[in-house]
Amino acid sequence: MTDGQLTELYWSRDEQALSVTAEMYGAYCYSIAFGILRDEEDSKESVNDTYMSAWNSIPPHRPAILKTFLGKITRRLSIDRLRKKNAQKRSGETADILEELSECISSSGDPSAESEKKLLDETINRFVKELRGIEQRVFVCRYWYAKPIREISQQFGFTESKVKAMLMRTRAKLKERLEKEELI
Repeated sequence: MTDGQLTELYWSRDEQALSVTAEMYGAYCYSIAFGILRDEEDSKESVNDTYMSAWNSIPPHRPAILKTFLGKITRRLSIDRLRKKNAQKRSGETADILEELSECISSSGDPSAESEKKLLDETINRFVKELRGIEQRVFVCRYWYAKPIREISQQFGFTESKVKAMLMRTRAKLKERLEKEELI
């Protein structure tokens, strides 16, 4: 089944959309959730919440790329679940990952302003697209999929210190870009 056909199932409120989504994108969504939560049960719940959120979002939204749409939902829900879980204690690798990026993107302005957020999102997306191949893949593994440094180093055959240095340089470039565009 194509993404277009699956989206039409959502639009027609056909419950089969949920089972087809689970079949086509369940493993993908689970890998995102587990990368963030590092807990099997929480990850399964986050994926199930993703299906419900997609059900409630389509319609009115008609996602251009369903896989990306579901990935964003899963990521957002997983981060929210992690924040709730760690509300009283700030620990865990994913919290550290979010802290790494916050050095680059926190701003003194009103972060809830929708236009500012949209501009920030667009700038970060452009920045990631402009990165060289391996640098881009390492950055995405760390900050989208929330993979541990050790796992990234094994995946790419680098030492952990090389991955850390690469990420530090990339974050510095991102911060420089955001400062240049007066977003921070």
